[in-house]
Amino acid sequence: MNDRKQHVMKVAHQIFMEKGFQATSIQDILDYSGISKGTFYNYFSSKNELLLAIFHSLHEKFEVERNKLLIGQDPSNIEIFIKQIELQMKMNKQNKLFALFEEVFVSKDKDFKDYLKQTQLNTLSWTFHRFVDIYGESKKPYLLDCTILFTGMLHHQFHFFFQQKETELTVHQVIRYCINRLSTIVEDVSCNHDQLYNPNLIKDWFPTYENEEQKLLKKRLVQSICFLKNMIRKEHQNEKHQLKWMELLDFLQDELLQSKQPRIYLVESALDSLAKNNNKQIQEELKTLTELIHDWNENKVK
Repeated sequence: MNDRKQHVMKVAHQIFMEKGFQATSIQDILDYSGISKGTFYNYFSSKNELLLAIFHSLHEKFEVERNKLLIGQDPSNIEIFIKQIELQMKMNKQNKLFALFEEVFVSKDKDFKDYLKQTQLNTLSWTFHRFVDIYGESKKPYLLDCTILFTGMLHHQFHFFFQQKETELTVHQVIRYCINRLSTIVEDVSCNHDQLYNPNLIKDWFPTYENEEQKLLKKRLVQSICFLKNMIRKEHQNEKHQLKWMELLDFLQDELLQSKQPRIYLVESALDSLAKNNNKQIQEELKTLTELIHDWNENKVK
């Protein structure tokens, strides 16, 4: 993602936190970010798409930081899990995600609702697998039920926690309270062989779950785009000359990997524009990228 696009997202996020998403107009974003309307629509088709890009970017940063906490640590250590949840709650509060999610929740926008549903499922899946790390394979048949209970406890506890203007409680205490209650429940349901949902349901709850072929294609797409960017940097030392090509490649990556239904006509238009570069090596790599895009689209239709 180029610097100007990141700048627009950063500015917009700040305005959304201060004024609210619904109360913020595209003109507000243009005024504060210092870009033209044409540049805005080059990056985002709407204010809704901009907010989704912000959510996606924040989630990626959070995942990186969350995974760092596990480096060199024992996955079964419950204290590491508590730190990971603590990080999530603090980042949510810092970025006012709870308030933004509530505004989106009442929206009729299908993309927003699909994104929130997918985020909830991703969180549920991650938490379930962390509980398998912590409580062991023998407890696995009961851990999807326990994950759902824990998610509900955590959500409602923090709903009231963040509503209080003054409290002696800390984020850490709330999380530990929930995890202590959960540990008791895990022992109880496993001893009584009490199960509601089979953990295999997680796969059924991910209708867009990526198969191995999709993962490989995504990796090769990103690599091809990176190769093209490096070639363009070497060919065009002048940053102004680079900008056009870089923006086209950024658009392709965002459109293909982040959009639920990539706009094929825009993807083809971007490829046609890139084809105007006369460098032979770039042309060869562009052919490879075009073939990968075709395979990617075919795979998504299956």
